[in-house]
Formats: sequence, C-alpha cells, structure tokens
Amino acid sequence: MSHPTKPLPQTIVIILLIALPLFALLQSPLPTQAGGSSPVYTDSLASGWEDWSWSIGLNLANPTPVHGGAASIAITYTQGWDGFQLGYHGAQLDVSAYDVLRFWVHGGSNGGQEITVQIEGLEQTITATANTWTQVDISLIPLGTPRSVGEIVWWNGTANAHPTFYLDDIEFVNTGQPTPTPPPAGSGPALTVNAGAALHPISPNIYGMNYADPTLAADLQLPVNRWGGNATTRYNWQYDISNRGSDWYFENVQEDAQSGAASDHFIEQNNQSLTDSLITLPLIGWTPKNNSTACGFSITKYGTQTDADWTWRPDCGNGIAPGNVNITGNDPLDTSIAITPAFVTDWVNHMVSVFGAADEGGVQFYAMDNEPMLWNSTHRDVHPNPTTYDEMRDRTYAYAAAVKAADPSAFTLGPVVWGWCAYFYSAADGCGPGADYQAHGNTGFVEWYLQQMSAYEQAHDVRILDYLDVHIYPQIDGVFSDELGSAAVQAARLRSTRQLWDPTYIHEGWIAQPVYLIPRMKTWVADNYPGTKTAITEYNWGAYGYLNGALAQADILGIFGREGLDLATLWTAPSADQPVAYAFRMYRNYDGQHHKFGDTSVFAESDDQEQLALYAAKRSTDGALTLIVINKTNAPLTSSLTLTNFNPGLSAQVYRYSAANLNAIIHEAPQAIGPNGFTATYPANSITLFVIPTGTPLHMIYLPLAQGSD
Repeated sequence: MSHPTKPLPQTIVIILLIALPLFALLQSPLPTQAGGSSPVYTDSLASGWEDWSWSIGLNLANPTPVHGGAASIAITYTQGWDGFQLGYHGAQLDVSAYDVLRFWVHGGSNGGQEITVQIEGLEQTITATANTWTQVDISLIPLGTPRSVGEIVWWNGTANAHPTFYLDDIEFVNTGQPTPTPPPAGSGPALTVNAGAALHPISPNIYGMNYADPTLAADLQLPVNRWGGNATTRYNWQYDISNRGSDWYFENVQEDAQSGAASDHFIEQNNQSLTDSLITLPLIGWTPKNNSTACGFSITKYGTQTDADWTWRPDCGNGIAPGNVNITGNDPLDTSIAITPAFVTDWVNHMVSVFGAADEGGVQFYAMDNEPMLWNSTHRDVHPNPTTYDEMRDRTYAYAAAVKAADPSAFTLGPVVWGWCAYFYSAADGCGPGADYQAHGNTGFVEWYLQQMSAYEQAHDVRILDYLDVHIYPQIDGVFSDELGSAAVQAARLRSTRQLWDPTYIHEGWIAQPVYLIPRMKTWVADNYPGTKTAITEYNWGAYGYLNGALAQADILGIFGREGLDLATLWTAPSADQPVAYAFRMYRNYDGQHHKFGDTSVFAESDDQEQLALYAAKRSTDGALTLIVINKTNAPLTSSLTLTNFNPGLSAQVYRYSAANLNAIIHEAPQAIGPNGFTATYPANSITLFVIPTGTPLHMIYLPLAQGSD
C-alpha cells in the first residue's frame, strides 16, 4: 500500500468518491423536541462552511430563481462524476441536536438532473423537478448519537454533463419526531468458555499499526508501529527522499522531517511510547537519487500521457501513453541510483549506532521490502519485469543476510507479498500456474520460499527469516473502503472476517474458495520451515469512521489472538476519535487506565459466530478472565454463557462500545456471575467486555468438639 505522508490534492480525494458503494438511508426520528436549526446556506455560506467543489459551473450568489431571500446556488454539472461539495473548514460540526439535513432543489427549465447527496457515509439519490422548488429531508439518525458532519456532497453519479439546477436554504433542523420503540431482545446463541482448555499465549504484537501517531500510540501502549507501504520500497535514508511509484506519478518526494531522516524521527517517536519499530528495507535494487523533484515519466522526455500531476508537477506523467499503453524503455536513472546490500548494511549500522541493537532497545523488526510481486506495476519505472521465484530467493538471501550481519539480534520478515495470488504464484505467472510455477516443482510460491529459507539456514547455520509475512485485504466489493457501504456491504464486512480462519467459509469475492489464512500460514510453516513465526503486516476491513468497521476490527483482533498469529499491523492507523480506534481500546485500554484484555487465550465458542462472536483470555497480572462478545446483528440478543474450569468472583466489570456513544467506552453496571456462568443481553451492534475476577476459595472450618458431661 501507499506511504501516507504526502496528502493527495483535494480534487483527487473527492474524485475517489465515485468508487464508493451506495446504501439506503434509514428514516428513524430523533428523540428531541422540535425546533432549532443550524444554517449551511441562506443567501451565502454560513460561518465555517467552505466550497470544496470540483469540475462544475458554480454561482453561490445566483439571483434567480430563489426559494427564500435574495440568492440561491446555481450548479452546472459540466462533465461526468463532478460534484458540488461543502466542507466545514476541515473540521467536524456537532449536529447531535438535529435529526435532518434539509434543503430545497430546483431543476431549472429542464429538470431531470440526477443528484446523489452524500453526508458522512449516508447517501441518497434525488431527481430535480423542472421549474419547481422541492424540499428534501435526509435523516441523520443513522449517524448515531452524538453525531458530527464535516462535509456534504451533491454529486453527479453519471458519466454525463447536466443542465443547471439550483439549491437554496440548506440547513440542519430538528423535526422532533418521536423515537421508535426498540425491539425486544431476541434469543441469542449459546456461549461456552472453558478456561482450562486450548490455552496458549496471545502475542501483544498482534495489536500493531502502520504509521500510528504519537498520541494514539501512547493511548494504546502500541506494541508495534510499521514503516511500510510502496514508498518504502524506494526510500533513501541518506537523502531522506522516497519515490512514490505508481501511487503518485513515480515522483521523488522530500520527506517532511525537520532535520535528519524521517525514518529516524519515526523510530524516535516510537521509542517515546515504548513501541517497537518495524522498518521496511529495500530489496528492489534501486533508491532515489539526490533530486527531490525528479519523476519517472517526464512528459517533456517521454511525450503525452493520459494523466499527470497537473497541480504540483505538471511535467510528471503517469507513464501511460495515449491508447492506454504503458511507456517502456524509460531510464531508471531519471529518478534513482542502483544499490546493493551494502546500502542496507550502512542503514542498519546507522540505526544501531543511533538507537542501539535490537536486544539493546533498538529497532526490533526489519521487513524485506513491500509487496515485491507488484514491483512491475508499482515501481515499473525501475523494475518493469515481473518478479520471479528465483529473484525473490536471491534478493532475500543477500539483503536479509546483510541485516543479520549488521544486527544479529533483530528479527526479519518476508516475503511481504500483497495477497492471494502472490501466496501461490510469482508475478511472472500472474495468478495461476505458469512456467515459473512449473519450473519450481509445481510448488506454491510461499511454500517454496520457506523451503529456500530453511535451506539457507542448513547451509550457513544462520536463520535469515524470522517471520512469514503476508498481506490480506477483504477482496469483496465495497468492504475495503472509507465509507460504510450498503446494508449488504456491511453484512459482508462482518461475515468476511471468517476468511482469516474458517476452512468452511467460501470467499464471497473473486477468490471464490476457502482462504482460512492463519491456519494455512501455520501449515506452510510447519511443513516447510518450523519455528518461523507468522505476521500480517497489512490488512484493512474499512469503515474506520463507523460502528460497523469497529465491529469487524474487534472481531479480527479476537481472531488473531485465538488463532495464535504472532504479529499484525493495521494499514493504516485510524485517528484517535474513529470507532476503529475504540475497537483497539477494548483490547488495549478499555478503562483509560491501560488495563487490557487477557494474554493467555482459552477455549471460547459461540453456537453462531455470525450473530455473537466470542473471545476469552486469562490475564496474567491478576488472574482475571476477560471475555469479548461482539453482537454483529441489528437487534439485541440475550444468551447464556456456560463457564467451566474457572472459579469466578460474584460479579464482573462490564465495558461496552455501541451506538449509544461512539465517542466513549461505557463502564456499565456489574454483571452477576454464577459458579457456572451467567446470562446477559447484548445490544445491537455492540462490543462488550467482561472482566471476571477470580473468586475467593472456600476453606473448611474446623471447630473443636463440645465437651459434654457424662
């Protein structure tokens, strides 16, 4: 994935909206008294609101027609996929007191304009009526309470231009409609916890992230923070320049460090929060030269291209000639210089000199590059040929050995492949058996790679691979997205976590077969290189800003612990206020005092994991038994939980994250615990944590016999 340090221009970010999935709006009312409004536009934009539109004709002071006052907004869609967007000065406006976004739309003399309205993931398509002002109300109830809004989009969801239409009197209002009675709790699946079975340690490193900011890292006591992504394949620590490859017009970019290398600042930040660093090292054989304005496909040098960085560097093209043909034969020296393992040796020696060796508190983990089976796409300006089995073996031998020579105490990760196809085939073969596969005994790539790493250790008595590292993304339409998605997408997001572990789950996307990734990885290791640990350094189930995303993330963290994964880093870190961050807090800091979910997994089973997911672990610090229960349904569920091989206290602490408050984990009333378990109700779409202390054992009390008289 791409390096997150250079933000995309706003116009590009907005254009990405065309790929966002649609979903139906719920029309539930807000339980407040009617009255009150917060204007967005009345004759002019209200304070704080800004025009963030793209590719449209726009007049914010149109004199006629108007619905009220002296002016309206005239909008002309001049091309497909353009849009009128209002942003709240880069922040969020609290709209908890309002239940509806209301505006008036006029279709002009033509009418018929198809307009898609988007607000914080909510989406509704309307059609403007000719010569008529029509009121439109969009319910805000699906955003939960409290709720906030940062932008509103009226988007042309078609490939065509449209005639002018008009908007007026845009505001948030409180209609004061009564709240519907919530449905009664249904009967949930039976839950079982056996605290004496299936015990194994949970690695704290499964709770890692990519590029977490210092505040979030400290809040979570983040165990691992990864420096990764496509830009790290070509990062020159000496000049502090990276090349962004196909992520951003193959441009060299000066990093934003105030002084020294950005990588050093990244490690320093991690050290402040006692977070281990995972640094990606280049294997590709190229690194940027000392020119922060160079790019791989100059239009001046290579001719007209289908796109370019028009805003920032208009001479930097995308490397695609008219007719959608990739430009070939370009000069890698335009942006880069060739390197050998000595470059990596010098870098690791630098990090050891500044921060110490791994066993002295320095950098713990080094990844052998990033997604090498995509180099002929992501970095085709320097590596146009598809990566092969042998190239990966030879480069890993050379570069990983260099790392171990420079810091024998550090841990290495590889082959860091992008996903499903690359588990089995090289880039030379694509996504199916080919000549490269056949030339290597018809053996899947990852298995063959592990065999080669084992052979190296046998020949040299040095282990140069410590972790088998792969990436996984859902590969189901709409799931890996910033947006919530339709009801179908939300359901798929929650179901598809099963591809991490369940051999009976058939992938619902193009893979269309069982994935069961973590058990599969463990089998690969056991069969080909025992003792190698397992890592997933990129994964993302989307919807960070929504409760649905938090439910999926909490489920994933539970799966990682139960299945015995050794290390994982979310791509990329959420912001501290997003629901996905709260999913991590449920495991890492549920009470604000840094108390955590347990560190020894025990047997936990739900009769229906798609309704209630259950995870359990003992905590070594105090012996408490911790349980996470995730209600993935839209209704409350009441279930009994049977508990064995644990002597519980009389009650458990209860912490919950749900739609009741998306900005906090709520400390609920204690849950009474019987000797064999308890029954509890789990609110719809909620994450519940029980902390069950150990009980006081009952002791026999011996009293002296009474001395009676004869």
